[in-house]
Amino acid sequence: MNYLTVEVEIDHGHVVSKGAESLPDKASGLLTILAPTTLSQPRPIGLAKGQFTVPDDFNAPLPEDVLKAFEGK
Repeated sequence: MNYLTVEVEIDHGHVVSKGAESLPDKASGLLTILAPTTLSQPRPIGLAKGQFTVPDDFNAPLPEDVLKAFEGK
């Protein structure tokens, strides 16, 4: 199954691409509408400081079986 992620605007029931991508003439799929954030104030920097540590191998290549799973193989 192939999928396409496109940022769109919905105007009176019509879906219009916001970027340079063109939408297909006809398609079916799922639509997720992201609600605007309702934070009354910005989150402070360092909110989760000390709650977790990044492992030393964070940027290491993924194991071959994990890569294959992402690629659908």
